Amino acid sequence: MRWKIYFALAGLVCACAGVQGVPAQAAPAAQAAPAAQAAPAVQEQTPAEQAVSDAVLPPRRVPGADYPIQEGYIDSRGVLIYYKTIGRGAPIVIVHGGPGGSHDYFLPYLLPLARQNRLIFIDERGSGRSQKLDDVAGYTVENMVEDVEAVRQGLVLGKITLLGHSYGGVLARAYALKYQNNLSHLILCSTFASATEMNQVLARVKAVAPADVREQIDREEKAGLYGRGKEYERNRYTNEYMIAAWGGAYFPYLYQNHPDPNYDPTQTANLPWDLYREMWGSDGEFVIDGNLTSVEYVERLHTIHVSTLIIAGDHDECDPALAEEMHGKIVDSQIVILPKSGHLTFVDQQGMFNDSVNTFVHLKKPKTPMATTKVD
Repeated sequence: MRWKIYFALAGLVCACAGVQGVPAQAAPAAQAAPAAQAAPAVQEQTPAEQAVSDAVLPPRRVPGADYPIQEGYIDSRGVLIYYKTIGRGAPIVIVHGGPGGSHDYFLPYLLPLARQNRLIFIDERGSGRSQKLDDVAGYTVENMVEDVEAVRQGLVLGKITLLGHSYGGVLARAYALKYQNNLSHLILCSTFASATEMNQVLARVKAVAPADVREQIDREEKAGLYGRGKEYERNRYTNEYMIAAWGGAYFPYLYQNHPDPNYDPTQTANLPWDLYREMWGSDGEFVIDGNLTSVEYVERLHTIHVSTLIIAGDHDECDPALAEEMHGKIVDSQIVILPKSGHLTFVDQQGMFNDSVNTFVHLKKPKTPMATTKVD
């Protein structure tokens, strides 16, 4: 076994070091030879012994091919925020959608970025593995901005690239409006800058849904979406509403090129419902009427001067027209519209998405408005 080899070598070193008091590094080769010959013979390992050795000893690692993972919590003014880092290189902080999702849906799709970047995933307050609040009034965009800043400072990241998807794009933009001096790059994915404009998009999505789906949605919304059904259902949407809204109406805007065969609208709702209701609202999927109504950033976008990449799918739930508007307002911005892509662009076009991010982060771009890129 390997331990026998190690002990044999250790005996050789000790024997060499002890010859007439001569230090091991100074002992002549002729003196070391007898000690080597005196070492006990190493027996051949059986397959069972090899398996035990492999289980006990860590595998040797090639430095360039090993991508370490670190996880922990940062205390953000009394709220513990979970983070996970993967890889090495310039930091990309990644914030998820929902509101109330978690970092998990990014994986494994964004893993290739870890070859050139240190990815820092965050679960926002009340979401995923981060601390829940007793008072839902603490679930605001402004508080989550401070949580991102606490993670940046706590991990001593310096200037970061901040990537936000869906609601995470709202959060990333709000962070940029307050802390853009801490950013090297900003990446806004499948997101919106105005709740009013997003409500118009959602109304269109509902209007073009199949008639039977639309009728089911209307019935459920009229009856009320909370407080009905069995006791365990009363603090969330009913299954019937989730199937109609997130299944029948939304699904064509979530995926195009690679629909998830395991998608189940009743299972995607593993949400912190108190947070979701506080932020999104109580009247269903097709109107934002919670505290996200405060998201009206269009007239402030011109104040963002950090280099910005805007990504959307051509069939995105957040209509590509919203991405075009942001591109027109942010001077140092580029835009990529990915083909055959819904809201989950990094699932539908994983290679294109990651290549767009890596090219943007690692290639220096001129400080001039960039034309729209529609990837073929």
